[in-house]
Amino acid sequence: MAEPIALTALALDAALGWPRPFYDRIGHPVGLFARIIGACEARWNRRAYRFATRRALGIVTLLILLLVAGGAGWAAQYLLLAAFGVWGWIGVALLAWPALAQRSLFDHVRAVGERIDAGDLPGARSAVGMIVGRDTAALDEAGVSRAAIESLAESYCDGVAAPLFWLLLLGLPGVWAYKAVNTADSLIGHREPRWRAFGWAAARTDDLANWIPARLSGALLCLAGGGGWRILRRDARKHASPNAGWPEAAIAGALGLRLAGPIAYDGVMHDKPWIGGGDSDAGGEEIDRALAIYVRACLLLWLIAGGALWLR
Repeated sequence: MAEPIALTALALDAALGWPRPFYDRIGHPVGLFARIIGACEARWNRRAYRFATRRALGIVTLLILLLVAGGAGWAAQYLLLAAFGVWGWIGVALLAWPALAQRSLFDHVRAVGERIDAGDLPGARSAVGMIVGRDTAALDEAGVSRAAIESLAESYCDGVAAPLFWLLLLGLPGVWAYKAVNTADSLIGHREPRWRAFGWAAARTDDLANWIPARLSGALLCLAGGGGWRILRRDARKHASPNAGWPEAAIAGALGLRLAGPIAYDGVMHDKPWIGGGDSDAGGEEIDRALAIYVRACLLLWLIAGGALWLR
């Protein structure tokens, strides 16, 4: 049953994204997760508490999220299938749809490329600032382009491959539990002193949830790009994250570019290693090539879901 649900959710997301009228009227489900995390963090992540206490309260926060997301997903799936029988999967697909981000990611990265092609570097910086956490005010054209391509590769895993993986494996409760964990990691799963203890559980759980999807993403991006395997094997583990380096190294290899490198966050420069190689630097043309690889890699995920349905 998960395969037609996945294919329908993928089709809805590719065609419509998450429409702005929906967002304005009802928001997005991850907004609920963000509010739960914010409320728990404000109440429990206090400097007066010991490190171990804050870590334990971070675990409790994550368990609350999983209970809300996974529990609501399970209840909705059970009720729809019980009420509508064989046709209940359509309702499940509709509820899985907003967990995927194929269209949104494509549109955001394409907006960066369009600004660069128009010679509007300030506009490109503003556009890329919507999808990355690094400082963007001082980035040149190559820096903006690299940031967009890196976000495209990493979010291919977080926003498409991993949600689809958990949807196919565990259905609606699986995909929304994953989205809750991933949201928690993006908000509190950081190494800074404020988050190190409280966000520990979110970061480690997200690492575990993305372990297989990240490696799958790297392989699919290499297949879609017609190469990059050598860079994938060589550089995937250079990233500080155990997972993000796989899709980034794959797309860097497929494009023949250097990605990552020194990056500034909140005014502090972090001397990160380079991933990939090549003599040319990134620009609008490379963003277009990366988007073409991304589209083909998404289609490969469609084939995986369709193949699973055919085999069943």
